[in-house]
Amino acid sequence: MSVPQSAEIAARLDRLPPSRTVWTMVILISLGGVFEFYDLFFTGYVAPGMVQSGLFKPESLGAFASLEPLAVAGFGTFVFATFAGLWLGTLIFGYVADRFGRRQIFTWSLIWYMVCTAIMAFQTSGFALNIWRIIAGIGIGVELVTIDTYISELIPSAERGRAYATNQFITFLVVPVIAFLAFVMKGTRPFGLEYWRVLILIGSVGAIVVWILRRHIPESPRWLARHGRAAQADRIVAEIERKVMAEKGLASLPQPQALQAEKEGEGSLGEIFHPPYLKRTVLLSIFNMAQVIGFYGFAAWVPTLLISRGIHVTHSLEYAFIIAIANPFGPLLGTLFADRIERKTQIVGGLLIMAIVIVLFSRSSAPWLLILLGVLFTLAANVMSYAYHNYQAELYPTRVRARAVGFVYSWSRLAAAFAGLAVGMLLHGYGVPGVAAFVGVSMLVGIVMILLGPSTRGRALEHISH
Repeated sequence: MSVPQSAEIAARLDRLPPSRTVWTMVILISLGGVFEFYDLFFTGYVAPGMVQSGLFKPESLGAFASLEPLAVAGFGTFVFATFAGLWLGTLIFGYVADRFGRRQIFTWSLIWYMVCTAIMAFQTSGFALNIWRIIAGIGIGVELVTIDTYISELIPSAERGRAYATNQFITFLVVPVIAFLAFVMKGTRPFGLEYWRVLILIGSVGAIVVWILRRHIPESPRWLARHGRAAQADRIVAEIERKVMAEKGLASLPQPQALQAEKEGEGSLGEIFHPPYLKRTVLLSIFNMAQVIGFYGFAAWVPTLLISRGIHVTHSLEYAFIIAIANPFGPLLGTLFADRIERKTQIVGGLLIMAIVIVLFSRSSAPWLLILLGVLFTLAANVMSYAYHNYQAELYPTRVRARAVGFVYSWSRLAAAFAGLAVGMLLHGYGVPGVAAFVGVSMLVGIVMILLGPSTRGRALEHISH
């Protein structure tokens, strides 16, 4: 397809009015993300059962026991394996969606995750469990990158913010579900299996439904246009236009605005290390390392932090569950302003609130206040989350979008693997105030990085990439 034709396809997508047709695609893609988030967040809830099964004794861990000098021991090896797999998936395999298409990789990475996680659930040694965790994590990492790329290219520019907020509202709904299932199933043996194995299998089996629904999601016309598949791209856009006009009772759609065409060529990873993308790559890489310290550093350590503030262990799990319920409400709140406020402002605002709240949390002891602050932190973190997922996907052209997002996002996976270690050491040596200082400074670093980036709200992807 010629460059002008490619720009025309993008312009036709961007002029589409709000419609059920477009939002159905957002919801179906988001359902794929539900099971990725299920997998990411079940870690803390399966820990007691896995440890009780004796899977993390040195003799069961095999080669993973050698990580102990790095302060990675016992269940920590499972956490390490999780983020190692995510890091490999986002960094090394992020390019596959650029090479083979968004829809195909969305489908096959889901199958990869589903099969590998099911196999992992039946392992009887810590070594085998961690190996399959790494392999499954690769599929999850690829899927998360593909979802971000997919949504940005299918949704009109005027609605991208709400699309990402809705996407994360749907995916975060699974967090309190996991907490509830773990609470109900703990100590039981459903189907003759240890509860944690069933908890893992639920996510794997549920992903089959999404795989069946995938046929209702088209390939990204922008990606097709970049790969010379003119007729197919035109057919998909024409079908979307037909459905939108029928739904809205329109005889025609507004004339598409002229867009500046992207540069020809398939692109390469090296392109993101040259102007004009080098600055964006550096800023987003540092930002991702900083933001994850607050996002996962707090979410994964909530029960422990509550105990450190004088809350009894039993009550800490109850309070952590209450805080977990707040997860989907941050993005839900964001649907009200996601396309009204600049992305950078939303990210910076979320980070600033997180920094302030964690300091107040470290100095509080009243249970009601700790819960309130935990909820506020969670709401702010998840507003920040959907906004930056949107933002980083907007900053690169279609030809390298998936591999660029994979590269910058991979730094958050790597940082998360070691942030937990840092939080644990700081908590032991300096208490919750030490953790609060670590998180607060990291949030400030993230703020500075985002402030140095370009603005994107309401702009076509093709304009932003220039």
